[in-house]
Amino acid sequence: MHITFVKKVLADGAPCAKCAQVEHRLHESGHMASIDAVIIADERDPASPGMQIAQTHDVDRAPFFVVDDAGTTRIYTVYFKFVNEVLGRPTSKKAENQELLRDNPQLDFI
Repeated sequence: MHITFVKKVLADGAPCAKCAQVEHRLHESGHMASIDAVIIADERDPASPGMQIAQTHDVDRAPFFVVDDAGTTRIYTVYFKFVNEVLGRPTSKKAENQELLRDNPQLDFI
């Protein structure tokens, strides 16, 4: 299995806040050791490796994870889902849902 973490640099050159938060979580939890590559999606450069990967996989948000495993590629845009499904470390469904809602303000609880 090969795991790529794609994080973004904004058009003004600043790092993406959400990307920094997820990277901090990866380091804090020890999960960074499971990441094989970190790629930058630079909004100022559409040809940057991360922007190319995002375009190839039709991903419009960052950060995200690309998991290549035995010829199958999976994309994860939700950190907790990635940790739970790929790293096999249980996370709470509540945390996963909160992240999903934060990333998609058009959604709402019923």
